[in-house]
Order: sequence, then C-alpha cells, then structure tokens
Amino acid sequence: MPIKTAAELISEAQEHISCVDAESAKAIYDESPGAVILDVREADSAAKSKLSSSTNVSRGLIEMKVPKLYPDSSTVILTHCGGGGRASLAAYTLKQMGYRNVYAITAPYQTIKEVFD
Repeated sequence: MPIKTAAELISEAQEHISCVDAESAKAIYDESPGAVILDVREADSAAKSKLSSSTNVSRGLIEMKVPKLYPDSSTVILTHCGGGGRASLAAYTLKQMGYRNVYAITAPYQTIKEVFD
C-alpha cells in the first residue's frame, strides 16, 4: 500500500468534519456561549501573532491537553492554523476523541485574524 500524502490525509479528514470559512466561524463563535477557538499551530507561530480569543494547543498535543482544558464533549470548538490543513486534522482527531461540536476553519490565518480581531 502506498504512503498517503499530507494532502490525502487532510482530504480524508475533511470528509468527516465540518469545515467553515472565517465569517461562518465567527457567527458560530458569537452564537455559542462557551465556544473556544483552538490555534493548533506550533507555539512559536502563535507567540508571533495569535487571535486575542484563541488558546494555543499545538496539533501534536491535542490528545493530551484538550480534555483537561475542555472536559465537556459538547463544547463548541473551532480549530484554526495557517491555512486549514492542520486545523482539519486536529478537528478530526477531536471528533474521534468524542467531541461533538467541532469545526475546522479552513481559511488562511490572515483572513481569520481580520474577521475575529
């Protein structure tokens, strides 16, 4: 069996999750009390520029950190990264973990920042 590319894995993940643009994400966030935005970029990227309302949890730490931060599986979680790929993979992981209200923001980071901040 051939090795899957990152693009193939992202595409597969997106078949199982809800992907939203920046404007739709903002509407979901504004309409959902207790909603959270997870910045799944690496910590150094988040340190340079991050949404004021987001929490940084690098994609590789999702399984360890998110259940401690957000133990309620009904929490509305919006994931974002730089372009949507890692956000999609993280959202799929969260869904597999049992979170029911997860959305991947698949817009470029600059667009997300303009809409949210």
